[in-house]
Amino acid sequence: MSAQVQTRSRYYIPALGGMFDRLSYYAWPVLRIVYGAWFIPHGMQKLFGVWGGNVQGVAKGIEGTVGLSPGIFWAYLIGCLEFFGGMLLVVGLFTRPVAAMFCIFMYVASFHYNNQFGWWWTKGGMEMPLLLLGIAIAILLRGGGEVSLDRRVGREF
Repeated sequence: MSAQVQTRSRYYIPALGGMFDRLSYYAWPVLRIVYGAWFIPHGMQKLFGVWGGNVQGVAKGIEGTVGLSPGIFWAYLIGCLEFFGGMLLVVGLFTRPVAAMFCIFMYVASFHYNNQFGWWWTKGGMEMPLLLLGIAIAILLRGGGEVSLDRRVGREF
């Protein structure tokens, strides 16, 4: 007799297994879309002054706290990454290069800005940027997935 190797986990609530199996196809697109959509309003705030934001204030903060100069260049770059990069992630186009840019952005945010405020995101700490860095790394490694324009055009980086 040989032992059978089980390839799937058994569910604690077996009745939900069918639903999980049917919906698992959408798990990756949901993560990628929500991640990209999360950044779009941040970019709108910087680039278009929505919700009281302005790019000059961001530029001052970048020069003063992070020490990157010229701050206005970096502020526009970050605003464009958040707005346009967020949109590209939502549709899954150029997914890996955009995710790589978000990895760099969130690394700098985590370790060169937010770390001065400690850990907790409620105090402006590095908890949230590290989470966003981890998700960007996963998107970089996995790519756009089955439900993406990258897959639709048949080309990925």
